[in-house]
Amino acid sequence: MNTARIVVLVIALAAGGVAAYLASGYQNAPAPAVPVAEKLPTVEVLIAKNDIQLGQAVKPEDLQWQSWPAATASSAFIRRDSRPEAQTQIAGSIARVPLMQGEPIREQKLVKAEGSGFMAAILPSGMRAVSTEISAETGAGGFILPNDRVDIVLTRRLKNPDGANGGNDLILSEVVLSNIRVLAIDQAPKEKDGQNAVIGKTVTLELKPDQVATLSAARQGGTLQLALRSIVDANAVDGTVEDQGAKHQGGVNVIRYGVSARQLTSQK
Repeated sequence: MNTARIVVLVIALAAGGVAAYLASGYQNAPAPAVPVAEKLPTVEVLIAKNDIQLGQAVKPEDLQWQSWPAATASSAFIRRDSRPEAQTQIAGSIARVPLMQGEPIREQKLVKAEGSGFMAAILPSGMRAVSTEISAETGAGGFILPNDRVDIVLTRRLKNPDGANGGNDLILSEVVLSNIRVLAIDQAPKEKDGQNAVIGKTVTLELKPDQVATLSAARQGGTLQLALRSIVDANAVDGTVEDQGAKHQGGVNVIRYGVSARQLTSQK
């Protein structure tokens, strides 16, 4: 064996030894430490243990305390460190809106009945609940449900003084109340079993005090019909047609001798 081969063999053996040493060193090295996640501060807030339906009286067993990240805990949440007895203090309150399981409790969504009936408890401050008769024909075929928004249309028929000569009656149609919330159909204040139609005889509406007088006068003056509004119009301005005259150039639809025409109110 010549000298060159011996040198190459020695270099190869040395390189293999170095590689084996390095490999054994990495295998025996301790695994890098897993960083420990920083524990976020939490607070205990009161949540709904079960689904709570509209108008349901809340019981202590319907509620429980739950840890919640302090950074995202709203000031409207009920905290255990400030109100440790809240679970029993709010028992007997009535839910003004449905509450989902796990939802933090806000007292704005509850109301103390204080001996009053259900409807009086859930009715917003300053509002009135007024009922009026409906039918399938005047109630959008039964597709109006509680919490829907409607317009109230008054239709009046006036006798034509020339009726003896074959003239037609004069029919007046106008929207007397707009964007009114439906509180209940008959005595059902909420949708049941996912139904999409309710044929009722009475509708209960949420009105302002001045709107109560408007509805009462309209009910005596002709036939009332409810026009169901789209859900996307829920935030539109509500009130009487006169309230919206400046925006919509209020007026009435007049059907004279079978021909419809709109008469605009004058601007002052």
